[in-house]
Amino acid sequence: MSGVWPYIAALIPSAGVGVLFWIVIKNMVEGDRKERLAHSQWDATRAQSQEKDGDSTNSGDDHKNG
Repeated sequence: MSGVWPYIAALIPSAGVGVLFWIVIKNMVEGDRKERLAHSQWDATRAQSQEKDGDSTNSGDDHKNG
């Protein structure tokens, strides 16, 4: 059993970096998803306000995201 500890000690840093990588990527994906949701809600609110005001012209800041 004492011969196993050096191998475990060698794998712990790699496992730690793997966990940190997973946390960072997970937070990036969550942030992107929340940003896209907020942007779509903002677009919908802006479209409703333009519809209500009867303004059919674009303000020039509309863009298409593929």
